[in-house]
Amino acid sequence: MITRVGFIGLGNMGGPMCANLVRGGFEVSAYDLDASALARARDAGAHPADSAIDCARGAEALITMLPAPPHVEQALLGDGGAIGALEHGALSIDMSTSSIDVGRRVVQAASERGVEVLDAPVAGHPTRAAAGALGIFVGGSEAAFARARPLFEAMGDPQRIFHLGPNGAGYTVKLLLNLLWFIQSVATGEVLTVGVRAGVPLEKLHTALVASPANTNFLEHDVRAVLEAGDYDDVFPLRLVTKDLGLAVDLARDVGVPVELTALVEQVHRRARALYGDDGGQISAVRLYEDLAGIELRLPPRA
Repeated sequence: MITRVGFIGLGNMGGPMCANLVRGGFEVSAYDLDASALARARDAGAHPADSAIDCARGAEALITMLPAPPHVEQALLGDGGAIGALEHGALSIDMSTSSIDVGRRVVQAASERGVEVLDAPVAGHPTRAAAGALGIFVGGSEAAFARARPLFEAMGDPQRIFHLGPNGAGYTVKLLLNLLWFIQSVATGEVLTVGVRAGVPLEKLHTALVASPANTNFLEHDVRAVLEAGDYDDVFPLRLVTKDLGLAVDLARDVGVPVELTALVEQVHRRARALYGDDGGQISAVRLYEDLAGIELRLPPRA
């Protein structure tokens, strides 16, 4: 049974995930380059580490939650990489949205030390991370997944923790669900702006679409942040959106599937990033269509 956990990456998602492990009764060593993030983890009950290696030393499971594949590779395999500090029989669990190529290199390096690896990226807003209600998508062996399940249940919704197959399966599913969400963002922005410019009141248009066979969770729920408050959700910024879409395009190329729609959706988001900056919100595709149409998509306040 795992009791000692290392956690590297204490940002908007990693910080609350780390805190939930502490609340779950695990002994957690935490590390981040950001001193303020590390201080928050200490205040939540984690033991601050001086480096990635220090964080991994003595851990039965090491979790990484980092922005992009280069950060994952540097933290685990670079100079001072944490894999080298893990003992035989430990687990390395990457919960970042990363690439299968980096994952393969981590698996190879870890196997030489007798360390098992899981890719276990998550889905959910930081509010769900704080509530311990994330979706978790896991690739790796059944045995390693079973060992790690108590950790996942401390951070995620038990009904939304999925073992999907061998190493790489978790990364794959996370990239595909992000891709589908961003496709829906573009499609919803197009449909709503065309309908409003054609003279249909937004409230009636939205209600009719939600009641139709074309309804989606994005249309019914996620886009309401824009429609009700002009909130494009900058908690997940465009620099990460375009990173994830680029990884999805790479994945499709690697498996030999032509993805014209995916490539177009990536370009729409890159255009939005050029206009609204790296820190623009993840629903900025809708903002782009608003600006192109010269309108704001806003519902009247709820009674």
